[in-house]
Amino acid sequence: MTFQNTLETTRPNNTEQLRKLGWNDHFEQQLAAMQMEREQAVRVLSVQRGQFLVGNGEKEWLCAPTGKLLHQSVEYPVTGDWATANETVLSRVIPRKNILCRGESGSRSKHNQAATQDQPIGANIDTVFIVCGLDRDYNLRRLERYLALIYNCGISPVIVLTKADLHEAPETFRYEVEDIAFGVPVVLSSILTGSGVNELHTYLAPGQTVAMLGSSGAGKSTLTNMLHGSEIQATAEVSSKVGKGRHTTTTRELIQMPQGGMLLDNPGIREIAFYTDGDGLETAFPEIQLLSESCRFADCSHEQEPGCAVLRAVESGELPMDRFESYRKMKREMEYVAARSEKSANRVEKERWKKIALRIRQMENIK
Repeated sequence: MTFQNTLETTRPNNTEQLRKLGWNDHFEQQLAAMQMEREQAVRVLSVQRGQFLVGNGEKEWLCAPTGKLLHQSVEYPVTGDWATANETVLSRVIPRKNILCRGESGSRSKHNQAATQDQPIGANIDTVFIVCGLDRDYNLRRLERYLALIYNCGISPVIVLTKADLHEAPETFRYEVEDIAFGVPVVLSSILTGSGVNELHTYLAPGQTVAMLGSSGAGKSTLTNMLHGSEIQATAEVSSKVGKGRHTTTTRELIQMPQGGMLLDNPGIREIAFYTDGDGLETAFPEIQLLSESCRFADCSHEQEPGCAVLRAVESGELPMDRFESYRKMKREMEYVAARSEKSANRVEKERWKKIALRIRQMENIK
C-alpha cells in the first residue's frame, strides 16, 4: 500500500468539521504515518485534573489518558494538541507543529537563573497575542521577555495594547513599543470604542489558532469577549490600590470563535522564565545582533572586551542602557539553559555507555 493510499484510508470522515478546529494537511499526513485507522482524530480543548476535554468539530467529551501516556511526559497531551481517541480514552499525541512553553513559575533559583522545570502553555499555535494593558501593567522590559520567549518557540507574536481609552494619545505607546519590537504588529485595543477588533480578527481566520499571554488584569478575558462578540469569559476590575488584576481565567481552554479560528486564553503570567534556548534573543534584539558583527572579537561577550561595538553604542547613547541590560540578563539565562541542556545530554550519553559496558560484562560472564 502506497503512502497516498494509506493517507486516503486514514482520512477522517469529518475532515471539514476538524478543519474548524485547526486541522490541516500536515496533521492528516502525520495521522496517516501513524496508521491509526480505527481511532478518531480529536483536538485537546483543555486539560482538567488528569482528564482531557476533546472535540472533533461535531461534539466534545472527556477522555482519560492511557497508562502509557502517563509515563511519557514528553508526549503528554497539552491544550491545543491533536491526538487519537475513542469515546473514553485518549491514546496517542499526533506529532506537534510547535509548542509554546515557559519555565514553571517559582522554579528559578535565587541566583535568577533559568527555570528548572517546564510549563507547557499550548501546542500547535499559529500566533501569540501578547496582551499588555496601558495602565500599571505597561512595561517594555516585560514585553521584550515575552518576545524572546515566543521567538524561542518558533511562533509569530502580535502585541495588543488594551485599555487604549485610558489615554488621550495612546498612539505614543504604540510608537514606543514599535521601537523595541522590530517588525511586530502592534494593535491598540479598547472595549469602549471597539478599536482593534477588525485588525485582530485577521489572525483568527478559519484553521488558525491564537494563544494569548499577559499579566493578570491585562484585559485578556475582556479581549476574548470582544473578539467573540459575547460574554463567554468572566472579567474583574483591577485593584486601584495595588494595580494588580485577579485571575479570572483559571484554566487553559481553546475557544472556537464565530469567525472560524481558535483562541487559547491563559491564566495571567507573573513570571516569564525561559526553559529552552534558541534564537529568540537574537530575533528580539536584532540591533544588538547587527552591532555585534562589528565587534573586534567574533566571540565577544559585550562585557568589557576592547573593540566591542555594542558597548560603544551604549556609551554613545545609540543603544539605550536599560535595553542593553535587559538583553544581558536574558543572555545569561539563555546560556544557563544551554549549559544545562548540554550537561543533560552528556549524562544521557554516559548512562548509555554504562549500560553497554554492563551488557558486555554480562556476555563475558556467560562465556
